[in-house]
Amino acid sequence: MGMLSRLVLAGTGVLVARGVMTAVRRSPLASGLERVNRKGNPVNLAAGPAAAISGAVSAAAGARDPRTAAAALTAGLGAGAVGFYDDVVGDRPEQKAYKGFKGHLSALKEGTVTSGLVKIAGVGAAGLASAALLDSRRRRDGDLSLFDTLVGAGVIAGAANFFNLLDVRSGRALKVALITGKLAELGRTPAAGDLVSGPVGAAGAILPEDLDEKVMLGDAGANAIGAQLGLALVAKTGRFGRLGLFALFAAAAAASEKVSFSKVIAETPGLREFDELGRKP
Repeated sequence: MGMLSRLVLAGTGVLVARGVMTAVRRSPLASGLERVNRKGNPVNLAAGPAAAISGAVSAAAGARDPRTAAAALTAGLGAGAVGFYDDVVGDRPEQKAYKGFKGHLSALKEGTVTSGLVKIAGVGAAGLASAALLDSRRRRDGDLSLFDTLVGAGVIAGAANFFNLLDVRSGRALKVALITGKLAELGRTPAAGDLVSGPVGAAGAILPEDLDEKVMLGDAGANAIGAQLGLALVAKTGRFGRLGLFALFAAAAAASEKVSFSKVIAETPGLREFDELGRKP
């Protein structure tokens, strides 16, 4: 697709995101999606469904064949759905005691299946299914192997988790999403650009209200955007590119267990200013 087509896809992402966000905030479910952020301000989780639905639909619209469209829908809606489940169920008092991957595993040993564990398993399943759909033709032609698809699934799930780790300050995950999306559009792999233009438009549409602390992505939005961007990155890479991305996301996940990303950003000139750009004091 050319530049005009990608602008249309980005516009579609904007319109669908705004429409879904407005519909959710006006629905009877709105009160149940109210949360309080770290500053004590009320915010609504409407951005989560908006990011998941708009990103998935606009990415599928840009896909070059039915299987790639199905991969886009599976990545965005699958990761978004299990993230939304965790947003709602994970807010219950009995669920809040379990934090982090180790916490969810500890709960499982005790016989408790946490909403966080359901999210982890669901994001992994969505990553595997979407990578399999995306790679089906290239595996049949011998360009990729099952191993490559499994690594691709890890990249998609890892990207979903990475953006979830970023979503602890207003606007942070969406800013990184916009940069990542533009990087995915570069190069000689047009399919990746076609998949990412719509989600980038959706991220741009949600960013102002996220920065203004009126809405938040939650797990639904962060996981969905991450999975969509992960899918676009997988579409433009072969084995070695996927292995590099997988290693990067795995390292970030491991580091998050011991290091505060927010502290690192706050102490790093350049990153600190970028992170604070547009955010309320």
